[in-house]
Amino acid sequence: MNRPLRPSEEVVISRRTFLISSVAAGATFGFGPPAGATNLLPLPDPFKQTRGPLFEPTIWFSIGTNGVTSINIAKAEMGQHIGTALARILADELEADWSQVRLVSVDTDPKWGPMITGGSTSVWSSYPDFSRAGAAGRMTLIEEGAKLLGVDPLDCVARQGRVVASDRSIGYGEIVRRGDLSRRFSADELKALKIKTPDKRTLIGRPTRALDIPPKTKGEAVYGIDAEVENMVFARPKLPPTRYGSKVLSIDDSAARKVKGYLRSTALDDPSGTVPGWVMVIAETYPAAVRATELVQVAWQNDETAQVSDNDLQAHASRLIADPAAGAVLDTGGGDAASAFGQAKTTVEATYTTAGVLHFQLEPVNALAFEKDGVMEIHTGNQAQSFILPVLSKALGLPPEKIVMRTYLIGGGFGRRLNGDYSVPAALAAKALRRPVKMILTRADDSVLDSIRSPTVQTLKIGFDADRRPVVMDHAAVAGWPTKAMFPVGLVKGTNGALYDPFSIAGADHWYDVGVLRVRAINNDLAQKSFRPGWLRAVAPGWTNWALESFMDEAARSIGQDPLVFRLARLTGRGINAGSAPNAVGGANRQANVLRRVAERAGWGRSLPANTGLGLASSFGQERGMPTWCACAAEVEVDRRAGVVAVRKLWLDIDAGTIIDPDGARAQAEGAMLWGLSMALHEGTDFANGKVRDTNLDTYTPVRISDVPEFDIAFVDSVEAPMGLGEPPTTVVAPAIGNAIFAATGIRLRRLPIRPGDLLAAART
Repeated sequence: MNRPLRPSEEVVISRRTFLISSVAAGATFGFGPPAGATNLLPLPDPFKQTRGPLFEPTIWFSIGTNGVTSINIAKAEMGQHIGTALARILADELEADWSQVRLVSVDTDPKWGPMITGGSTSVWSSYPDFSRAGAAGRMTLIEEGAKLLGVDPLDCVARQGRVVASDRSIGYGEIVRRGDLSRRFSADELKALKIKTPDKRTLIGRPTRALDIPPKTKGEAVYGIDAEVENMVFARPKLPPTRYGSKVLSIDDSAARKVKGYLRSTALDDPSGTVPGWVMVIAETYPAAVRATELVQVAWQNDETAQVSDNDLQAHASRLIADPAAGAVLDTGGGDAASAFGQAKTTVEATYTTAGVLHFQLEPVNALAFEKDGVMEIHTGNQAQSFILPVLSKALGLPPEKIVMRTYLIGGGFGRRLNGDYSVPAALAAKALRRPVKMILTRADDSVLDSIRSPTVQTLKIGFDADRRPVVMDHAAVAGWPTKAMFPVGLVKGTNGALYDPFSIAGADHWYDVGVLRVRAINNDLAQKSFRPGWLRAVAPGWTNWALESFMDEAARSIGQDPLVFRLARLTGRGINAGSAPNAVGGANRQANVLRRVAERAGWGRSLPANTGLGLASSFGQERGMPTWCACAAEVEVDRRAGVVAVRKLWLDIDAGTIIDPDGARAQAEGAMLWGLSMALHEGTDFANGKVRDTNLDTYTPVRISDVPEFDIAFVDSVEAPMGLGEPPTTVVAPAIGNAIFAATGIRLRRLPIRPGDLLAAART
């Protein structure tokens, strides 16, 4: 598809004022969205854009004379139905007719603010703005509708896209056409607006049709891999032996010239340092580019990372973690951990590790780039345009305002597309060739280039007093840091002055009362040089909670306590763990609640057959500032002779505050549980010769359908602030399974993924 650049449009909204205005739509675009907006969902005839006045009270939505409400979505849609969820919030307060709502995915423009979709933050961060925008729009439409009806606004209500007064009503479209919508709201007035009470909601928390599903199921949805423009060529990269340490010495494309459609091979000059040593193989068709790449011979000069193995990464991490002064210390309430351990009567200590994990999203990364009228256009699916735009600016030598990223649906993101590195080579190639270049990575290329979840090493230690009460705990985690690689200004300072990546340690700063808690985040600098660490569904809590919740089980059993009783006794909800408004109301008490609920539903304490066990784990999901309380129970059966673990059933309880989209919430929970299961027993890769060992699904083995157990998912009915759901349930599955294996066999496994060989080896010791 060939999309022309849209002309810039003056922004009439600011943080200080909220402008309600009726704007005449331009003759060129008719009833069109704001500049930089792209409708990615094909519209049926009732949604056809119309000419005439346009009620556009904020950048977030507009209403046309035909009554259609267009809601602008600045978040990436990658199968999680985020557009439907955000539209529900605004449309509920606006009292829009859901059948007349459409989603508009926007392109990059500073007016949208930070364009980042990750960390399960989209609903949580957007809820205040979207709900107030809808409420202000509803209030204004009622006032103007009352004038047109000749009645008192107090006698009117808004309902299903109409202003109703007794037996008379007027539609939103007619109000837009005939009314004077010029009221202004100050920031203070916006904050003072009354938002609906839960009992008045008509869309939030209720079954509602997802707006993005029909075009996806009909094959009409447009993904980045579908993008096309005239005169474009195709490219596949010839990847160097290292992620950062290679330099092209020579290129021999003599064999590739025999491939029909092959054009040329070019070494990229990348001032940003994102893709050093890359050679782009260009052809008239993608199949030709794929074949030619295999024939092009490149000589590189490489650094020492070309020989890095998984053993090297783990050994280096172990050396780092052994230094008590290494890393950054988090603010977890203070106290002298060393002194507390010195006074402890008994201690328990363990080391946990995890392998690297690939994203393996269905749609391999791709980008189409071309220059038009002095502006570089990049057409691709991306989760964090705000992260990659400054990098593109440096790579291309262009100011950010001369680069625009067009938005497309994403065929699976899971954090991979928070790293927009793949847009850089496409843009550099387009600049060098002076024509449109579409780059598509093969599955193997995608795996080699992947921003993997870093392999990790963690040590945990707990000290008990004479009464077997915990008085001190230490948790240190070594990993490659995605924030350091992709958004270094996001690093924060620890209490010892050292910088750390909060996404590398989140989850270790838990809500348990264990006396003095010391948490250290340590960067694996060898990992940082060897690959580009990335965010992957649940990020750090995917590994920190694996270690923490397994270790809590160990700690409980070391003093002869039931693991459930031990946890509940620690979730006191006192002091630093009391929680606070608006996001963490209830604190640790809410984590205790989901733990009790899931234990009761799973029948904690019941007798089980031989070699069968029940395990528990709980978590607050992502970050203390926006907790989603989760608890999981896992029932497993272990074949001791084969070392095979069969998960029979998983129970999950979630307290995510207000649930916006019940069906979407359940889908998110199911997907997260599946990935948690996959990373627990099936999914992981090692390093060999500077690269991941597994590059396709013949050796990289995510969970298969035959391995999927029965799920029993429950949500806490809550009116608290809505929290994230895409990632938190992932964090509790692996430790629940590990704890269940111990309950079944007495064997404690401390590495993910749990392989049959690990179980058999542990059984022999």
